[in-house]
Amino acid sequence: MLQYFDKIVRGSEHEDSLLILQFFRNMIGKKFSFLNYYKEIPVSYDATLLGVENEMAEFELHEYQAKVINLDRKTLIYSHKESPVKEDIFGEAFYINVPKKRVILCKFEYSRIRSSLRRFVRVILSKSVDADLIVENDIIAATVCDVSLGGASARVMSSEQLPPGLTLNVFLKLPDISTGAIIEIGTSATVIKIIGETAPFTCVLEFHPEKHSQQQLSYYINQRQVEIIKELKELNL
Repeated sequence: MLQYFDKIVRGSEHEDSLLILQFFRNMIGKKFSFLNYYKEIPVSYDATLLGVENEMAEFELHEYQAKVINLDRKTLIYSHKESPVKEDIFGEAFYINVPKKRVILCKFEYSRIRSSLRRFVRVILSKSVDADLIVENDIIAATVCDVSLGGASARVMSSEQLPPGLTLNVFLKLPDISTGAIIEIGTSATVIKIIGETAPFTCVLEFHPEKHSQQQLSYYINQRQVEIIKELKELNL
C-alpha cells in the first residue's frame, strides 16, 4: 500500500500511535471513512469504531472493506472532522473476521493519502494486453500492465529507445470484455519514466488521446471496473 500514502511522523512513531489511540478512545461509536484498493479500484466505506483496548481499536466494517483488508492486512483511514490534526491514519490488521465484518487494528501511524492526486481511475488488467510503441520507423512490442484515461504502464524488453520525455504513438490492443473482440486504440503518449535495471522494464506512459480514442478507452475502463467490482463481490475468503 506504500504507493497510496506518505508516512508522517509528528513526534516519534510510538508517541504518534498513542496519540491516535487516545483520540480513538474519545470517538467510540463514531464513524470513520476507510480506504483500500482492490486491483487499483478504490474501496472506501464508513466503519464504526466499537472499542479501544491494549493499543488496538476494533471497527465494524462494510463487507467489501473487510474482504480487501483481509487481503492487504492494512488499511488507511481518512482524517476525521473531529480530529485535532489534519493527517490521515494508517493501521495494520491484527485480527480480521470477514463474515462478522470486524477488524482489530494496531500499529497506527499518521499518513497523507495520495488518492486526491490521482486524476483518473486506473485498472489492473486481468489478461495480458499487447501494445505497439511506434518510435520513428521502429515498432517496440509491449505488454500493458494497467491502464487509465491518463496513461498506462507496460512491460518492454528494451528501454534504449524510450528515454523519459519522448513523445511516441501507441496502439493498444484491448479486448471487448463482453464480446472478446480485440479493439485497437491509437493515441500519442509521452514516456514518463522507465522502471527497472534489467529486462523486462516497466515503461510508464502519459496519454494524449483524441476524443474518439478517449471514448474507447473510457468504455474499456468502465467495463473492467464493473468486472473488478463483481470479482470483489464474489470473492470468498
